[in-house]
Amino acid sequence: MESPKPPLRFTLGKQSSMAPDRFKEEPLTDGDDVAEGIDPGVRLMYLSHGGDVEGIRELLDSGINVNFKDVDGRTALHVAACQGLTDVVSLLLDRGAEVDLKDRWGSTALADAIYYKNNDLIKLLEKHGAKPPMAPMHVTHAREVPEYEIDPKEFDFTNSVEITKGTFHRASWRGIEVAVKRLGDEVISDEDKVRAFRDELALLQRIRHPNVVQFLGAVTQSSPMMIVTEYLPKGDLSAFLKKRGALKAQTAVKFALDIARGMNYLHENKPEPIIHRDLEPSNILRDDSGHLKVADFGVSKLLTVKEDRPLTCQETSCRYVAPEVFSNKEYDTKVDVFSFALILQEMIEGHQPFHTQQEKEVTKVYAAKERPPFRAPAKRYAHGLRELIEECWSEKPAKRPTFRQIIRRLESIHNSFGHTKHWKVAPLSCFQNLEAMLKKDNSDLSSRGHSSHSSTSSP
Repeated sequence: MESPKPPLRFTLGKQSSMAPDRFKEEPLTDGDDVAEGIDPGVRLMYLSHGGDVEGIRELLDSGINVNFKDVDGRTALHVAACQGLTDVVSLLLDRGAEVDLKDRWGSTALADAIYYKNNDLIKLLEKHGAKPPMAPMHVTHAREVPEYEIDPKEFDFTNSVEITKGTFHRASWRGIEVAVKRLGDEVISDEDKVRAFRDELALLQRIRHPNVVQFLGAVTQSSPMMIVTEYLPKGDLSAFLKKRGALKAQTAVKFALDIARGMNYLHENKPEPIIHRDLEPSNILRDDSGHLKVADFGVSKLLTVKEDRPLTCQETSCRYVAPEVFSNKEYDTKVDVFSFALILQEMIEGHQPFHTQQEKEVTKVYAAKERPPFRAPAKRYAHGLRELIEECWSEKPAKRPTFRQIIRRLESIHNSFGHTKHWKVAPLSCFQNLEAMLKKDNSDLSSRGHSSHSSTSSP
């Protein structure tokens, strides 16, 4: 009696996008040599991996099941979708391949094509009716759907434009314009990005402040997942500074107060402070009244949440990040104070910190205790403004002030600038008016005196 054949597994090439451990791609030798003498179904997978269209056609003509599955539930369509072989996928679909078959991890050919960014294949599979992968936050019972959930069919992207960093788009929703942050389909199979999405939603639901962008809802039950916030048509501070250059000291302080108030709210969040970690001009938006709002909490975290890995320059702009963030040391809310100092100085100087250096090099400059130079006239840093900036970017986080302290000092500086402006204009005009009044009074007195003298000396 023959012993049963062991389960067959196809291990060449790119593996399932949802497999916990993916095999490294192995070189494929001549297809006929490799496939000779093995199960015809596995041979179909070998030929699909190698892109042998004629060999696949001959095998299918001989009666091999186009939907053959290996022990992991993978089919030739899965293999070709991973490898990005459009002609093979087209042939398999024409010969009856089921477009939405799932492997043992739940991945479909479309999910694999999305994960490996095979864009032409994505369009081809969707054209043949492939269903988008299930969103990782999908729930089975209607009562478990979050209160903030928005049906994506409600959005109108007809006149959509890209805003801020390329991840946000303007859309129309229920009669108003909103900002929609669309997460790429690769998020579905990236556990780190799914966790970051959950964390951002958890934070946004807790935030309500006039200097923080308002959260309106999210799409979590379908793909692509989205975060929806209020739309601010005046754009971000980065674009504003590029257009305007250096700001007047009074304007810079006014803007700084808006940022500080929003950040103070986040840092005094109960029961745990919220650290932004990506505070930079492109994440600060302008509203219709000219005030600023802190936005984009994609890499924010609660103070007590420990990081599995340090932040990278791919996730945030290194030019504004405190040096301790990129180390393996623990850090706190003071990292946002460091970023704030750089933004305030940029508003006064008119250019980014260390703008002549590559962004990745700036982190080394900060670590070497260097800071951007003060080149603007000293009067623009009057009333303690320069000293405040220097304290905020102190090498030692403990020496940096809190945002509550920063607000008090900025209010005092703002008032001082206001008085200075008043006394620069008022004294000259006041003395000129006073001199004119005195001349007029003396003239009147002289006239009246002469008249009186004349009347008394008359006979």
